[in-house]
Amino acid sequence: MSQQASPRGTFLEVAEAVKARIKADREMTELPPAVDLMRDHDVSRGVVLRAFQALAKDGVAEPVRGGRWRVVREGEQVDRRPLDERIAAIIPAEGFEVGAAFLSASDLMDRFGVSRPTVTKALDKLEAAGVLASRGQGKVRTVRAVPIREERS
Repeated sequence: MSQQASPRGTFLEVAEAVKARIKADREMTELPPAVDLMRDHDVSRGVVLRAFQALAKDGVAEPVRGGRWRVVREGEQVDRRPLDERIAAIIPAEGFEVGAAFLSASDLMDRFGVSRPTVTKALDKLEAAGVLASRGQGKVRTVRAVPIREERS
């Protein structure tokens, strides 16, 4: 940033620069880390966080767990339910029967684009809820109960 830039408008300049990057890169799904923006624009963390808030206010980005920010594109639908609920929804949607072998953690990692520990936590929640059953480490999980789809108005 130039030394003549107004400190009050600096976060808006950073936000506009990020918007330009998002527009130029249709594949961009996450905002750059705050530390990268701090370095690239020679600003403080507070300025970058205000820029992120401005992007959220404009509907361009939204925060996600872990301190990251996701790009929001117009007309794009994002399922914001917790992972365990999204995994449970697979059972009735794909016709899994009680006793059937369920998808592996690797398959779920690929499908949802998350890490193995994240999938494991979600599967553990489903086991605790009685939806899935497991016979130990490395064994195939089976469907114990088919979740009832809730009709939402």
